Amino acid sequence: MFRPIFDPTYLLVLVGALLSIMASAKVKSTYARYARVGSRTGMTGADAARRILNSQGIYDVSVQQVAGELTDHYDPSAKVLRLSSSTYGSTSVAALGVAAHECGHAVQHARSYAPLKFRTALVPAANLGATIAWPLLIFGLLISGRNSFLIQLGILLFSLSVLFQLVTLPVEINASARALKLLEETGILYRDETGAVKNVLSAAALTYVAAAAASLLQLLRVIILFGGRRDSD
Repeated sequence: MFRPIFDPTYLLVLVGALLSIMASAKVKSTYARYARVGSRTGMTGADAARRILNSQGIYDVSVQQVAGELTDHYDPSAKVLRLSSSTYGSTSVAALGVAAHECGHAVQHARSYAPLKFRTALVPAANLGATIAWPLLIFGLLISGRNSFLIQLGILLFSLSVLFQLVTLPVEINASARALKLLEETGILYRDETGAVKNVLSAAALTYVAAAAASLLQLLRVIILFGGRRDSD
């Protein structure tokens, strides 16, 4: 007798994927809108980054240009703030907001911000979980007796990658809050220009919210599929 092969838990994956796609589209459209709005000070993203870092007494972090768009990031291990080509030399309010956000991470690092330290410590475990969780789950399911130890270990490792996504949220939100404050305090933007930057950073924050939601939905799917397995099944 024919039985449908559709797995209803795929709906969880679909919802997570749709959230990620929508968030990505939102940040790209918002950035594109404000990338056409020049700041009145005429500072570039690189200039703004250096001024912010110096204002916080941070002189051991270099500012470098990297290829791409929205590839900006702060590397705490190398103490390098890497700005994308679309940010480094741009004078738009969008570019200044992105540069300031990455500076927010550098300030977090310099001030030993606890959530950032926790996230950094989680990186090896999260990478391990993302790499071997599914192989463990599948192997545990396929071997004779359906080994529940391997399945539970796989769920635990997958949970670590989800935890990393959740811890990322307060880190990113705090970096954006620091960015808005520093842009105004250092005179890089006028008060009436910070609203545009807030829109850019709020849109960017949605990508992290969507990533966390997608990870939680995937974890729920894993628990539904494998969580009830026992050696005696």
